[in-house]
Amino acid sequence: MAGKGLKILWVDDEIDLLNALILYIEEKGYLVKGVSNGIDALEMLQEGHFDIVLLDEQMPGLSGLETLEKIKEIHAGLPVIMITKSEAENLMDQAIGSKIEDYLIKPVKPQQLLLALKKTAEKNRITQEQTIQKYQQDFSPLSRQIMSAGSFNDWADIYRRLVYWELEFEHVPESEMMQILEQQQQEANREFARFVQKNYTTWLNNDRNHPVLSPRVLKEWVFPHFAGQDKNCLLIIDNLRYDQWRVLNELIRDYYNLEEEHLYCSILPTVTQYARNALFSGLMPSEIHKQYPQFWLFDEEEGGKNQFEKDLFSENLKREGLNSRFSFRKIRNQNEGKKVLDDLSNMAESGLMVLVYNFVDILSHARTEMEMIRELTKDTKAFRALTLSWFKNSYLLNTIRWLSKKGISLTITSDHGSVEVEHPVKVVGDRESTTNIRYKLGKNLNYNERDVFVAEHPEDFYLPVNHVTSRYIFAREKQFFIYPKNYYHFVRHFKGTFQHGGISLEEMLVPFVRLSPRI
Repeated sequence: MAGKGLKILWVDDEIDLLNALILYIEEKGYLVKGVSNGIDALEMLQEGHFDIVLLDEQMPGLSGLETLEKIKEIHAGLPVIMITKSEAENLMDQAIGSKIEDYLIKPVKPQQLLLALKKTAEKNRITQEQTIQKYQQDFSPLSRQIMSAGSFNDWADIYRRLVYWELEFEHVPESEMMQILEQQQQEANREFARFVQKNYTTWLNNDRNHPVLSPRVLKEWVFPHFAGQDKNCLLIIDNLRYDQWRVLNELIRDYYNLEEEHLYCSILPTVTQYARNALFSGLMPSEIHKQYPQFWLFDEEEGGKNQFEKDLFSENLKREGLNSRFSFRKIRNQNEGKKVLDDLSNMAESGLMVLVYNFVDILSHARTEMEMIRELTKDTKAFRALTLSWFKNSYLLNTIRWLSKKGISLTITSDHGSVEVEHPVKVVGDRESTTNIRYKLGKNLNYNERDVFVAEHPEDFYLPVNHVTSRYIFAREKQFFIYPKNYYHFVRHFKGTFQHGGISLEEMLVPFVRLSPRI
């Protein structure tokens, strides 16, 4: 039966006249207790458990709205369905403001009542069953698409669908179908890695047949919208994955309309030093190293590897003939976020604001190093939830509100994503080899070629080298590189953490969105 023994408290001063409706919903499996006033209802709620309250709005003595207020004081989360003869908008506003689940107008029809109860009491169960059923129907077509994908656009579509199902399953308790989805995600990443290995260097050397890569993002999708006196904000959220963008957008869409959404391809290695410098400069890393050697630092060199982004962006604008004035700020903590918020009026005078928020990347690294953060973000679902919690309480959201109110166009993107690593791969290197566990640069690397993607000739990858014999290797799927010394200690330390630098859908397919203010 539909109701499965759920207990309903029905509060109505004409409860004796509702026997037919009560019998109808009891036949559907609900257990109904009727009372004729608000005082008795509150006593019943103190004495026993109920799953839903049906509450008449117009009652003598304690009114429906007054009863509702006291119910919420006793049981804040108890679902209440308001029933009334009045269609006055102010009453509806008061009821909705008191967090009712539904609102029915008398005379109530049996099917109307049943639907309201189902929506309230069984929404989660029905939604979960429908989600599983729909994914079962999509599983085979999605698997066929994974095996036949022949272009970057195919993979972008596959990744969107996988993220869609991952977010849909957030509302489904752990089930066998969720495990099947995870297996399908692994299959997709395995095939995507093969696709990248086969095509990556061709993309770099063929102007016609390639996805939009990091150096082309601004030229293709940002610079064309710079016009006249229009004010724009370019917001880079470091290490933002597509699934994280989807949950952040639930809040952003209150202030901005989505005009465009794309997935572009981050270059390798998918780390800030390479990908974000390429994004701002419009150049591949070896081109930056060659044309602007003063702006490029290798891992072993002292100093921040992204300290010249403003300079690279300025040079990019000049090469494109866009001598636009711009303001450029990096935000690494709440204090810096507050300072930017306070200074937005001055920054907006430049016409173009560039903001770089590093929090998601910092959170990812903190999850690796801090046990408490790891406990709070035990999987991708929890990691998304913590990202959303930060965003809700950040100065960044306040900044976005301010930009919308001022009618400033907003572009949001990232430099790369991250992937939860699971499978250690042994690599031997000397002291000068880089420490990142998703890629390595070194001149004496020893590895099993079956486990890695090798840039034997870095010049073909447009990657600079610090020694003539140096080469790059990249991890695929959920692999991570570990040196033999203290091997098991570092496996335990890094397994299950979010890392970037290698080849995966989560790292390489980066969200890009252009938004217009809701004013």
